This record gives sequence, structure tokens and C-alpha cells, in this order.
Amino acid sequence: MGRAPQDTPAGIGTYLLLATTMLFAAFPLYWMFVIATSTDEALAQIPPAVIPGDRFLVNLDEVFTLQDVYFAASLVNSVIVSTVVTVSMLFFCSLAGFAFAKLRFAGSRWLMLFVVLTLTVPNQLGVVALYIVMGKLGWNGTLLAVIVPGLVTAFGVFYMRQFILNTVPDELIESARMDGATTMRVYRSVVLPAIRPALAVLGLLTFVATWNDFQWPLITLGGTDFPTSMVAISDLASGNYVIYRRVLAGAFVATIPLLVMLFIGGRQIVRGIMEGAVKS
Repeated sequence: MGRAPQDTPAGIGTYLLLATTMLFAAFPLYWMFVIATSTDEALAQIPPAVIPGDRFLVNLDEVFTLQDVYFAASLVNSVIVSTVVTVSMLFFCSLAGFAFAKLRFAGSRWLMLFVVLTLTVPNQLGVVALYIVMGKLGWNGTLLAVIVPGLVTAFGVFYMRQFILNTVPDELIESARMDGATTMRVYRSVVLPAIRPALAVLGLLTFVATWNDFQWPLITLGGTDFPTSMVAISDLASGNYVIYRRVLAGAFVATIPLLVMLFIGGRQIVRGIMEGAVKS
């Protein structure tokens, strides 16, 4: 018998490369915080300022007290929209993916092909039609216009279908059915525990994408009292004279929930993958 393969330890060059990449990736966020804590003069300094100032709370107070931006309300709205869309995506996409992967019904292949083909259509082509539909329903200018179109996506359905197809054995489902489990019981007790890593990935991607979405919220919520955080930041950056310390202070605060989600979600993804590897 041969020796079991051993992991090769990483060299100093690997760590230097990783550290350099991390510094380049983190510098824009750090510099945003530097300007958010500084005065207007810091932005025009040559060389640019790299040391944080002591005016972060002052700049943040100006952002939250601007009457025409509604920044505090925009953060609450972004949390509501991102949370509802993420939960809905995880439920509907996993349920539809289970149906396409493991259930047999007439036209399933053609319907799945149609779902995949919708991925080739740019979202921008449907903005006008979507705005008209939301107007007919009376939802333009409300959070419903932002939430409802994102409740389920073709990418989420396709991603979950492929993961379930390759992860959940048919024998396990048949065994559950022989024990008298209904379709929803199979979905809840067999499929969901097996696809936790995929749910973590899809949930993280959905929350980040929904939080960062700008075009459609600007179209339907721009100029209202119910903006999302990205629309509120664009309002901070509008006008003939832009006060960048306010803009970057608001942008830094709006970035914090994403950093928290990436930290928590990243750990959950690794934990789910490790649990799946151990169980298999």
C-alpha cells in the first residue's frame, strides 16, 4: 500500500500574495472610511489623506438629519426588502428546483428550458414593461414594486435544480415515500437538510445583490419618501455641489450590513460544506 497523500505547506510567497491581494481589496473601503471621518479639505490633499480623522460622528449626524434624503428610513427599507426577497428566494427556488430535479410531470423539460432561456434576456429590456405593470397595480412608489419582482429568479431555480439533482439520491426520496411521506414532507425532511450549503450560497448572493440593487429602485422609488439605501446615497451625491464626506459616510454605513452578512454567511457556507462532507 502506498502512502496517503499529504498536504503541501504553503510557502512565504503564497502568504505574501494573499496579503497583497487582501490589502488591495480592502483599501477602497478603508479610504472611504478615511474621507468619511475627515473634513472637505482632506479629499483635495496631495498626497491624499490615509489617516482617519475625528469627524465621523459629525458627518454621520449631517447625513441622518438631511430632510430630503431620508437616510435612516432608507436603511430600514433596504433591510426589509433584502430580507423578504432572500427568504422568498430560498423557499420558492428550492421548491421549484426540487420539482424540476426529482418530480416527473408533463412538460418539465420544456418548462426548464424556458426558465434557462430567460437568463439570456437582459433585465434592462423589461424595465419599461415592469414599470407599466407596477403602475397598473398601483405599486409604483412603494416597497412592493421592489419586493415582488425579486421573489423568485430563473438563476435561483436553475442553481437549486442542479444542486438537488447532483446531491439528493433518488433512492433516499423513494425510501421516504415508502415510509408514507408526502411530497412536502420529502422536501422538508430530506431535501432541505441536504442542500444547506446551496441555500447559504444563494441566500448570501441574493441578499447582497438586492441590497446593492440601484436601477429599478431608483426608477420606481426615486423622489419618494420610501427609498432604499442605494437610492439615498445617490441623492446625497446629487446636486451642483457634492459633499463627498457625507456621501462616503453614508456609503460606509450602508456597507456595514454587507460586511456582516459576508462574515456570517461565509462561515455558514464553510460549515455546511464540511458537514455535508462528513455525512457523506
